[in-house]
Amino acid sequence: MSFSKETKKEMCSAAISGQSQIQALAYGMALFSRCFSPKVISLMTESKQAAELYAETISALTTTIVDTSVSLTRRRGEQNLYTLSVPDTRDCATIFDYFGHSEKELSLRINRSNIDGDEAIPHFLRGVFLVCGNVTDPEKDYHLEFSVPHMNLASDLIRLIGEIQVFNCQPKSVRRKGSYIVYIKGSETISDILTYMGAPMAALEIVQQRIVKSVRNKANRQRNSDFANSCKTANAAAKQIQAINVIRNTKGLGYLSDQMRELAEMREQNPELSLRELGESLSIPISRSGVNHRLMKIMEIAAELEEEFKKNDI
Repeated sequence: MSFSKETKKEMCSAAISGQSQIQALAYGMALFSRCFSPKVISLMTESKQAAELYAETISALTTTIVDTSVSLTRRRGEQNLYTLSVPDTRDCATIFDYFGHSEKELSLRINRSNIDGDEAIPHFLRGVFLVCGNVTDPEKDYHLEFSVPHMNLASDLIRLIGEIQVFNCQPKSVRRKGSYIVYIKGSETISDILTYMGAPMAALEIVQQRIVKSVRNKANRQRNSDFANSCKTANAAAKQIQAINVIRNTKGLGYLSDQMRELAEMREQNPELSLRELGESLSIPISRSGVNHRLMKIMEIAAELEEEFKKNDI
């Protein structure tokens, strides 16, 4: 089962009490379904729990009959697709009127009289999410969206979510395949809104995945940093050993002072050591900057000897 379907299943089992909360939930599901008009009211969903909740709440509020049919769809694998409809057009008109809508309306808008108080808003949004919402698996991305059938409904939804003070969120929207997609990004914001809509376990999963990703990214950054440092050390060591070989092949390492000769021999024997580790390995330990100073001097001497050798060769 997908993360989004698990989230909807959790929402359907969330506690709900009181007429205002039930009405807000049912209104969110009805209004944001694909067909909500005085003549046709229907809903399609892959969630059995959402289908049952829709039928129960609409029937309880309006005493109308909701028919349910089940078909098999191969979209995203073999899954049941639940189609719920109100067969009697007179019942459709009754439901439409119950929620305060009229045939004279030019376009569907959210009738806020069905969302009685701040406590009803989470239930309304839960209903909206159950019929047109989707949340991406947090292992892949942090993305929550509502696929809204009408432009004005999308605008109203954006406005409503933006007004909720418990989390600072301003959704964005985009047109996609004839629908208006209202979407929210960011793990913290999504976990907050899922908790608000009645899915705290799904929200916890997002928080846990964010922590896992943070630890993994930190480890990757450290590993990349260590690799880069190793490459840098190896490249520097190769140049230093090349300089030491120039001195050995021209004047011999005895040409160097005792301190520099010890460091040159230590570098030849241990090309993988960092400057700090080289300094700690000497008979008289010195700092990283001290090692760097001596190695730079060795490379200068090698460069001078090379230049001298070229002149004599000419």
